[in-house]
Amino acid sequence: MEVGIIGAGIGGLTTALLLSSRGFEVTVYEKEKELGGRLAYQRDESGRFAIDKGPTIVLLPDMLLDILEEGGMDTSLLPLMECDPLYAIHYADGTVFQKHRDQEKQLKELDRVFPGERSGYLKYMMDMEIAFNSGVSAFLSRPFFRKSQFYTWNNMKLLLQMKAYKSVRKLAADYFRDERLQDAFSLQTLYIGGAPFSAPALYTLIPYAEHAFGVWYLRGGYAGLVQTIREVLEQRGVTFVTGCKADHLLIEHGSCIGFVSDQQEYRHDSIIFNGDFPHLAGMIPQTKRNAGSVKLPSPKTLQKEYEPSSGCFLIYLGLNKRYEDVNIHQFFLPASLQNGLRQLFVDKQIPNEPSFYTFYPTALDDTAACEGESVMYILVPVPPAGHIAWDELKDEFAQRILDEAEQRGFPDLQESILWMDIRTPDDAEQEGMYRGGSFGIAPSLKQSAIFRPQIVPFPSIMNLYSVGASVHPGGGIPIVMQGARLLADHLTKERVACTQQTV
Repeated sequence: MEVGIIGAGIGGLTTALLLSSRGFEVTVYEKEKELGGRLAYQRDESGRFAIDKGPTIVLLPDMLLDILEEGGMDTSLLPLMECDPLYAIHYADGTVFQKHRDQEKQLKELDRVFPGERSGYLKYMMDMEIAFNSGVSAFLSRPFFRKSQFYTWNNMKLLLQMKAYKSVRKLAADYFRDERLQDAFSLQTLYIGGAPFSAPALYTLIPYAEHAFGVWYLRGGYAGLVQTIREVLEQRGVTFVTGCKADHLLIEHGSCIGFVSDQQEYRHDSIIFNGDFPHLAGMIPQTKRNAGSVKLPSPKTLQKEYEPSSGCFLIYLGLNKRYEDVNIHQFFLPASLQNGLRQLFVDKQIPNEPSFYTFYPTALDDTAACEGESVMYILVPVPPAGHIAWDELKDEFAQRILDEAEQRGFPDLQESILWMDIRTPDDAEQEGMYRGGSFGIAPSLKQSAIFRPQIVPFPSIMNLYSVGASVHPGGGIPIVMQGARLLADHLTKERVACTQQTV
């Protein structure tokens, strides 16, 4: 069976890895010159500095490695390094709280910074372990093609046990009294572009997973995973076509048989779409919609509006110095994180007091920059595209963030800058991210599980599939890879069924 994959993000590449290991013939098409999508490097023009462009925090390492091994990869090629501590949280009052995977270290740190909270932490970890194990099996390990597959007695019972009717922030308040600690165990929804006060408690699995399985770093940067996968795929004969943007799909007799790019047809037995899912609707031809007995998706279905995730304001830096005794991952919070996030997610404004995250790989990886130099990026959660006039504000806003980063964690930062680049949600939108959201569609209640786009996006169109951050089970590199596994399993079953029918 020949499969064409539109988009070489981690979802498309992982699907190609799994399918090619099972004997499928795979061709991957990418509109850009380089593969990877969100998983890429940001470089200066000289090539002297390079740093992860997007994802930096490696979570669920066992899931990631299991999927790659299932695809036939030698995971010893992936030098994962554990971050200890996981990261540091800087509060506006000057308090610094470090999070640890080791329970004794974490309890000691809690006693130091938040005395009286250790019992809440222990109960949190105990309850979340049960929820995580059940949630992975019930929600992350299966697609939902029909509502009846989701609305089962066991699933409803589990959702009640997980208190999915609460937000991640409210669930944290069930275990921790100090609001600063509630923030520490709910801000992780920002990893996938959601607000802690609106993302359902199902996503509490993220902060739990940090403590249970650790936060990791891939030597050389997360984006290095792309080249490693590509080399394996090329050895198998998988074809890559770059600079090829799919304009619209070819659909005949209710089946997707390929796509058109720059007036040239590319035909395959099946097509997998790995772009941001909301863009898929615009690729379905509008003519002959109900020709004969074939009924394509209705205009109402195709015109559905999705809520985008938050955007990111990113400052990439190359420095002529190295900082000692700093964490690779750090969060800098304002006096009221919740007020700032409500300005961001509800009012669609830049918060009066923004929070920001810093990624400083040189703290753990000597190879991340030349000797005596370092790279760093600063990420500020901001509204998606269309709300802020970044052309007018980005330089002033960058200066404001640099001033605060220098004051709170990186002395003499600005005089050490050799290279700087800035990326806004407008840039993300131009690159194809839905409405400039950096994480696909938002992880809200109405866009999760059964309510999220599925790997079979339109049941009325045969041989068309989807994978990626906006598709169930959701965003984050390991979870997108899990979605690729669900898709590969589904296609394998379909091939077996087709073979049996032929016989």
